[in-house]
Amino acid sequence: MAIVFSDRREAGRQLADKLAPYAGRDDVTVLALPRGGVPVGYEVARALGAPLDVFVVRKLGVPGYEELAMGAIATGGVRVLNDEIVNGLALPPHVIDAATTKEEKELLRRERLYRGGRPPLQVNGRTIILVDDGLATGSTMLAAIKALRDSRPARIVAAVPVGSPDICEAMRTAADEVVCATTPQPLFGVGRWYEDFSQTDDDEVRALLTRAARGPPSSDDEVSEHATAGALRRRIVRLSGRAGDYDRLLDAIGEARFVLLGEASHGTHEFYEERARITRRLIEEKGFTAVAIEADWPDTYRVNRYVQSVSADLDAEEALSDFRRFPTWMWRNRVVVDFVEWLRRHNEALGMSRRKAGFYGLDLYALHGAMKAVLRYLEKVDPDAAETARKRYACFDHFGPDPQTYGFIAGNEVEKSCQEAVVAQLVEMLKRRPMPPEADEGVEDQLFAAQQNARLVTNAEAYYRAMFLAPESTWNLRDRHMAETFEALAAHLGRHGQPPKIVVWAHNSHLGDARATDRSRFGEVNLGQLIREAHEHEAFLVGFTTYQGTVTAASSWGGVAERKAVRPALARSYEALLHAVSADRFQLDLRDAGEDLPRQLLERAIGVIYRPETERISHYFHADLAAQFDVLLHFDETRAVEPLERTSEWDAGELAETYPFGV
Repeated sequence: MAIVFSDRREAGRQLADKLAPYAGRDDVTVLALPRGGVPVGYEVARALGAPLDVFVVRKLGVPGYEELAMGAIATGGVRVLNDEIVNGLALPPHVIDAATTKEEKELLRRERLYRGGRPPLQVNGRTIILVDDGLATGSTMLAAIKALRDSRPARIVAAVPVGSPDICEAMRTAADEVVCATTPQPLFGVGRWYEDFSQTDDDEVRALLTRAARGPPSSDDEVSEHATAGALRRRIVRLSGRAGDYDRLLDAIGEARFVLLGEASHGTHEFYEERARITRRLIEEKGFTAVAIEADWPDTYRVNRYVQSVSADLDAEEALSDFRRFPTWMWRNRVVVDFVEWLRRHNEALGMSRRKAGFYGLDLYALHGAMKAVLRYLEKVDPDAAETARKRYACFDHFGPDPQTYGFIAGNEVEKSCQEAVVAQLVEMLKRRPMPPEADEGVEDQLFAAQQNARLVTNAEAYYRAMFLAPESTWNLRDRHMAETFEALAAHLGRHGQPPKIVVWAHNSHLGDARATDRSRFGEVNLGQLIREAHEHEAFLVGFTTYQGTVTAASSWGGVAERKAVRPALARSYEALLHAVSADRFQLDLRDAGEDLPRQLLERAIGVIYRPETERISHYFHADLAAQFDVLLHFDETRAVEPLERTSEWDAGELAETYPFGV
């Protein structure tokens, strides 16, 4: 089936062509039905030179089958029912009244939210062009028309990009004029006629209304956006999936020893896949010998032993078995399995004389796992020291297995903390030397791993204790621990005089220089900033972004893995600007293009939780992209990374809010 419109904005531009006789008239107002009608109405209002406002209508869904519309309500107390559905399902009046009461509250909330304190535009005596993104059942549009009649407009024009021919024709009895740009038969639902019919969110509605209220379409903001996209378009390097994709990136990296590869979510296939592609080339062509990831040391060290061929694990999936704490998909996914297997094969092909590449963790959540690893090491090399460590770590025993329980009790000084015990153990571990004196590389590595586990215990204890006492400090505690671990790893790998070369995999929010984000105002630092400060030109920071697609994420902490739709990026965000540059995938060298970029826009960050209903608050911050990274890799449309343990929620994905109707 042919797609007519790429998205709602493009549909609005086509619809405006059909409404050309109303252009330039001073008696015309465009009212859009939120949320999907607003991007359409914005383009119509721009083309006609008319003011834009919203007219709020709420669908009445059948209880238990909310996607099926039994009617709608609109501003002014108007209610329109779909008699065919109401009578066909024998819905009693009290069910309809209950749904109406619920939606009336939401209708009033949205009116306040969208306008931001601005009064509604005048309707009396004016020609009103009432816009939505499509007509399926017509109940929403019909309710809006009936409510508008009470305000005595001179004329009502119902306008949509696509609609059922029968409904468009029937609407002529209510509106003075009906404009349906296209009327396919059968309709099958409005969304079938859009390439991108993802849900419009409240933030986008407010942004478009605010922009429309600022002035005519030739405003400086619009001109500036187009000029910026045009300037950047001349600087991008397109990515095709071929072997030479990252030639320019490796040239830009040059002699940098520390390459930080980010991600804008913890569940996007392209971020994992392309990081792995780049890392393979860094290892093969530039001699990198370590990959350090946003994961706990003890869980990752098991993988390290596998890729070094010194473990009993049969394959990469088994080597990743210690990653059982939420979120499991972050490292137990198909892309990571493939990369780990590649790394083992690469190491095996090197022979005995060349240094093998390792796989290490930087994070600090695995408090109990790290304690067990310290004890296992000491039990093998020094049973007496193991007994001393066991007594020190026994401090945690009566708090139970959840470190947050310890943090709450110790942080609130209900009981004495274990701080002194873990610090004493770390000091003792750092004093240890490999035994016997003629110890080989393997013994040195084992001691270093045990020391890092003791370091993790010490910093994790402080982290969990601060979680309830001073939550604003936990970010810095965590990123400083990652930086401390990174520096210890670099020193260990370079202990024989050869400068280490390390690739880091972590979220953009950890790797992009925090000084270039609004979080710096709150005193936050991050790993990227700390590495840049310590190593300057030897550090190279690469950010990753996407405009829309799907992502593997949970709805709440500890929840199951879901395959969620990622909404198109908000207006006035870097992602929206990059989408305007090219609806494709490309590389942009920010060191050269920084002068063409706005210095402060929104930037999206999706972690292991994605809450699209509160996206602006939950997933955006302000940043200066050119100061944050050296190079940016943009993948306009992305898909969810595949977990090793697929859930029914992940397999099902998400249904569109309006499925199967376009109301």
